[in-house]
Amino acid sequence: MREKYIFTSESVSPGHPDKVADQISDAILDAALVRGDETTRVAVETLVTTNHVTVAGEVKNFNLNDWEVENIIRSTVARIGYEQEGFHWRDLKINNLIHSQSADIALGTDDFGAGDQGLMFGYACDQTPSFMPAPIHYAHEILKTIGKSNHGFVRPDAKCQVSMEYNGKGEVERVDQVVVSLQHEEGYCDGARKMSESNARRVLGDLVDDKTVFHLNPTGNFVIGGPDGDVGLTGRKIIVDTYGGYAPHGGGAFSGKDPTKVDRSAAYLARWMAKYAVKHLDVKWCQVQLSYAIGVKEPTSLYVDSDGDSDAIEQFFRGTVDMTPKGIIDKFDLMNFREYSKNCVYGHFGDKQVPWERV
Repeated sequence: MREKYIFTSESVSPGHPDKVADQISDAILDAALVRGDETTRVAVETLVTTNHVTVAGEVKNFNLNDWEVENIIRSTVARIGYEQEGFHWRDLKINNLIHSQSADIALGTDDFGAGDQGLMFGYACDQTPSFMPAPIHYAHEILKTIGKSNHGFVRPDAKCQVSMEYNGKGEVERVDQVVVSLQHEEGYCDGARKMSESNARRVLGDLVDDKTVFHLNPTGNFVIGGPDGDVGLTGRKIIVDTYGGYAPHGGGAFSGKDPTKVDRSAAYLARWMAKYAVKHLDVKWCQVQLSYAIGVKEPTSLYVDSDGDSDAIEQFFRGTVDMTPKGIIDKFDLMNFREYSKNCVYGHFGDKQVPWERV
């Protein structure tokens, strides 16, 4: 076993281009579920760039017209805070390419077979009160704290990266390095740097020591940002959305997908199972893998790994948890969940008031 090692994870703000895309896709999903019922199917992708938003995807029983979709997009961008030259909610050009779901896919999903094949991972550990690995937990918390500031020079786009030093027992000892890039008004780079460092130190507390290195807006200026500075796409921050790379990821994105898509719903269940194990089954960490075949209700596999009796935990879950798509949807009431767009920022797991975190 290694004596010491450093592990790094990152988070992004709601104004990061990829997160703007995620929130638009999930806002369309939220509205579709309000108008629809259990037969509603949504798989919407979003691309954002300079003063332009394109949405595309496949839907069924989707009772939103083009004007309503456009209004959802503008409202979401306004809520995030984009009123800047290059990306303003009022001036956006919108291209709506949403169309009907394939009849071949509907054959397998109308009766709640899995919406696609694929594999999903869930993870939990006792490193933090959120049962999340420390690097991603603290990266999220730093950006949340910055986002609550009332400084007028702060613009919506931001990223944070935290490198934690662990001892040979896998326990967090200190923060080695912190990177924060915060978009700001012209002439306020120094103010952005000072605010970023003060908030990071407040969140990290005693984990910071005299050897901790802070990289704050390291390019020297971050005025042009958001979709005006970089193209954003739905599903391009799947590691931020989950465990910061500390645990595996099956590869499927979450946002814009209704809960029959197991990329989303089964990943939520796997997190719940892993967290249950850490909280109630006497282990310090647990990793759960599920896999599915399109149109098939039961999972094709379940695998549990932990620092305890993994076989016993796996058998416990096999006997007590309904892992079918319909079972997951009913367990967490996912067809009636109305905050997918709100929940997709700062990760889908951790310190969140959502059904799959209630263990």
